[in-house]
Amino acid sequence: MKDQSKIKQAMIQESASREYAESIINSVCEPLIVLDHYLRVITASRSFYEVFKVNPKETVGQLIYDLGDKQWDIPKLRELLERILPQKTTFNNYEVEHDFPTIGKRIMLLNARQIQRALGKEQIILLAIEDITEHKQLENILKKSEEFYRSVFNNASDGIVLLEKREGKITHVNPSAEKMLGYSIKESIGNKLQDIGFMSGMDDFQTIMQKLNENGITSYIDVSFATKSGQHINTDINITDKTTVLQCNIRDITERKRTEELLKQSEVKYRLLADNVHDVIFVLDMNLRYTYISPSVKILRGYEPGEVLNQQPIEQTLTPSSRNLAMRTFSEIMELEKSEHVENPMSRTLQLEMNRKDGSTVWTEVKLSFIRDESNQPVGIMGVTRDITERRQADEKLLQALEKLRKAFGSTVQVMVSAIEMRDPYTASHQFRVANLAYAIASKVGFSDDEIEGIRMAGFIHDIGKLSIPAEILSKPTKLTNIEFSLIKEHSRIGYEMLKDIESPWPMAQIVYQHHERMDGSGYPRNLKGDAILMDARIMAVADVVEAMASHRPYRAALGIEVALEEIEKNKGILYDDVVADACLKLFREKGYHLR
Repeated sequence: MKDQSKIKQAMIQESASREYAESIINSVCEPLIVLDHYLRVITASRSFYEVFKVNPKETVGQLIYDLGDKQWDIPKLRELLERILPQKTTFNNYEVEHDFPTIGKRIMLLNARQIQRALGKEQIILLAIEDITEHKQLENILKKSEEFYRSVFNNASDGIVLLEKREGKITHVNPSAEKMLGYSIKESIGNKLQDIGFMSGMDDFQTIMQKLNENGITSYIDVSFATKSGQHINTDINITDKTTVLQCNIRDITERKRTEELLKQSEVKYRLLADNVHDVIFVLDMNLRYTYISPSVKILRGYEPGEVLNQQPIEQTLTPSSRNLAMRTFSEIMELEKSEHVENPMSRTLQLEMNRKDGSTVWTEVKLSFIRDESNQPVGIMGVTRDITERRQADEKLLQALEKLRKAFGSTVQVMVSAIEMRDPYTASHQFRVANLAYAIASKVGFSDDEIEGIRMAGFIHDIGKLSIPAEILSKPTKLTNIEFSLIKEHSRIGYEMLKDIESPWPMAQIVYQHHERMDGSGYPRNLKGDAILMDARIMAVADVVEAMASHRPYRAALGIEVALEEIEKNKGILYDDVVADACLKLFREKGYHLR
């Protein structure tokens, strides 16, 4: 009887121990599996079942390699359990990457230990699994970000010097700063700016820090610097507080200063000449015949004044197209002159193309006004003519350059759109619909044709920053974690960084940067509010919200256009600009607009 009592007591103790062990296993946050000597599952933690989407009935008693339709038959795991563990009894932090059919690709850290159970019983194996997928993704993003900023630092044309914040000692310099200042990295590190030739024209370090504490940035214009070779250069310096260090951007303006000095000398020299070169002044009678023309016509058209006086001012002086413009303008002036409501002297400024004696033509700006008698009646016309050939050529070149810039930027946008379409078709179609809606709203709030085109272009790439976000996060069918949402919120800043140095006729980078800002300052990434947000970005914000709510998202079905419009109506003047919100609501409710 005593033996039976002891056996029963032992069984009770063993059961209690098992329950205690089970409770410990289930309280562990990381997935944990207990295997027997034959690598069959004795038990597993609750977190294992939750993370890997399996249930106890399909798990307990199974060979680990057979779990989940053999998705745990991982070569690296076999090697660890069958070869390494028997030799070492433990292994720690073995990294294994595997693509699971149920939960996708995962990167795991495996830790295992063999444990001897009670005397006479076989060993068991504790296998702990830590999912470090997100950590690895963040590491990769940070690595790419670091590589990007290192590239910017090393390839910047301006010199960049980093200073520690306690005493202002140099911690690093980029290649441009080395070349500009003449000091190598080794020679610069540990020194202060004044030790390598600066501070003439700058505040002391304490004053610099005080200004940075107040404004975050301070600038010094035309600071003199003596390079290592003794050469004196002129620099503009911007110092920015970067939290852990001070970033000192140095621009060599020596050549610009030299050019400015030469221009000043030229200005003095050529002012004397300009004072003696006058515009062409002429007088016509009311029959449009010359009665006077100044000697400077020789320079403008190649004719002596006497030759011009015998010419017909319109027929012989002007080219056909300018002739028609001049006659039409003269007729309009005369009609207005007859009106009883004219109180002020009439004058007009025209751009006219004139014939030169050598057969060429010259573009001129002609200001015309009436000469009047004592009764205020016109008795003649006075004109002042100025050569604007260079201005016209410059305007033409500017227009051509602007058109080239538009085409180049349009091509750049198309490349970006194609890149997004290949990687994330959902984002691409979202951007397309947002661009069209933003275009429609902009046309209703008084934007010019050029501005409307600009906002359409911005719409096509407003989520360009999402190229840096892992695709599995963008297409995740379930609710995002805080870390994942924080990553996605970075897309507007990343988009700005991608676009800020691309030449564009429109403020494209800022529109992308600000399209998640809100009028009350509750948006991101900079919590801008009110007038600090570009009107273009306010339009993009409304278009983005309407399309996102009305359309299907990876993690939810479409909410419908009415729900989206109710959101805009409810928060207009709070989150969304009043004018923009009203224009959007009218488009859908009165004009029958449809997302497309």
